[in-house]
Amino acid sequence: MLQQILQDMYIDPELLAELSDVQKHILFYKMREEQLRRWREREAWDALAQAEGLRPAKVKRASNKHLQWLLGADGEVWVWVMGEGPGDKPYEEISEELIAERARLQAQKEAEELWRQKEAEITKKFRDALANEKARILAEKWKVEMEDRKAAKILEERIHEEFKRKEEEERRRGEEQIRLQEEQRAKELYWTLKQAQLHSQASENEEREWEEQLRRSKAADEERSRRAQRARDEYRRHSLRAIQKGTVAGLSTMFQELGQNHEQEARLYHQLPDTSPPSPLTGPDRTWERPLRPLSREVIVRWFKEEQLPRRAGFERNTKSIAPWFHGIISRESAEDLLENMTEGAFLVRVSEKIWGYTLSYRLQRGFKHFLVDASGDFYSFLGVDPNRHATLTDLIDFHKEEIITVSGGELLQEPCGQRDSPPDYHLLFE
Repeated sequence: MLQQILQDMYIDPELLAELSDVQKHILFYKMREEQLRRWREREAWDALAQAEGLRPAKVKRASNKHLQWLLGADGEVWVWVMGEGPGDKPYEEISEELIAERARLQAQKEAEELWRQKEAEITKKFRDALANEKARILAEKWKVEMEDRKAAKILEERIHEEFKRKEEEERRRGEEQIRLQEEQRAKELYWTLKQAQLHSQASENEEREWEEQLRRSKAADEERSRRAQRARDEYRRHSLRAIQKGTVAGLSTMFQELGQNHEQEARLYHQLPDTSPPSPLTGPDRTWERPLRPLSREVIVRWFKEEQLPRRAGFERNTKSIAPWFHGIISRESAEDLLENMTEGAFLVRVSEKIWGYTLSYRLQRGFKHFLVDASGDFYSFLGVDPNRHATLTDLIDFHKEEIITVSGGELLQEPCGQRDSPPDYHLLFE
C-alpha cells in the first residue's frame, strides 16, 4: 500500500482521514523524499545525456537590456540630495508646503462640492416658492381680473423682484458660509496630515514588531524541523529494534516454504480452529482476484477467508483461540464506544473497510488514536508510522506490547478490549 502511494504520489482522501497526525507527518515526509529522489535521478540523467552528446547543453539567452547611469560634470554618477543642492529649500520647509498645499486642494475640492449642493438647495427653494406664489397670484388674479388687470401685473413684478433680491442675499450668505467652512476644513486637514507625518516617525516600533514576527516564524520553522528529525529518529529506532528482535523483512520460514514436512503440518493442525487438517500453506487461492480496494463487506469477508485465515490472522500464538483484542468489521465509532470506559493503553484490532488490512484503535488518557495496519503484501506493518514488517498480525501486536508505536505519543499496547455482545462481531469471518 505504501509503495503504491509513493508510486502514484496520491492518497485517497478517505484513507488520509483515517491516519493520525504522526502518520500523516511521516507519510508526507516519505512522499517528499520520493520527489527529491526522482528530481535527482532526472538531473543526473540530463547531465549524463549532455556529457554523451545526446542532448545539447542549455545556453543562456543574451539580453538586449542594459543599464546606464547619468553622469555629472565630474564624470561620476550624478546624485542629488533633496535640500542640499544650491537653491534648494530645507526639507522641513518643503514638507510644510506640501502638506499645506494638499490640505488647501482637498479643502477646495470639498468646498466646491458643498457649494454645488448648497446652490442646488437655494435654486430649488426659491423656484418652489416662486411657483407657489405665482399659483396664489393667479388664483387671486382670476377673481379680480375684470376689476384691475394692470394692478395685478404690477404686483406680480414687484413680488418677483422681491424674491430675486432675497435669492441674491441667500446666495451671498451661502457663499460666505462655504468660504468659512473651506478655511476651517483646510486647517483641520493640515493638522491631520501633520499628525500623520508625526505618526510615521513611530515606524521604529513597527520594525521591532516585524522582527518579533520574524523571530516567531523562525522558531516555528525550527519546531517543524525538530518534529521531522524526531520522525526520522523514530523511523531509525524502530528499524534497529526490529532487526535486533529478528522481526524485519517478510514472513517467517513457515510461510516462505511452499512444501512442508509432516511435523509442520501436524503443528498447524493443532493451531487452527478447524477440525480437519489444513491444506499446505501455499498462499491464497489463485482463483481469487483481489480488487484494488475494498468494495463491500462481502468482498472483505472473502478476502479475510481467502488470504488471512491461512495466515492465522486474529488467532493467539500457538493456539486455536481467537485473540481477545481481535474484532470484525466495525466502525470507528463502535470501536471508540467499546474503549470508552477503559484506561489508557487499552486497544483493539478491527478489520478495515478502507484498505486491505486492519485498524488498531488505541485508548488515550483523553480521546483515541487509530493506526492503519497494511496487510496487502506478505507482511503486516503500520501504514506510515512503523517501518517494521512482521510475519503475522500477532507478531505486530506482541512487538508493540514492549515497544512504543511512536516516540511523540509513547503508545504501548497494554490491555486488550474484548467482545461485549453475543454473537461476537467477527462471527461472519469464521463461518
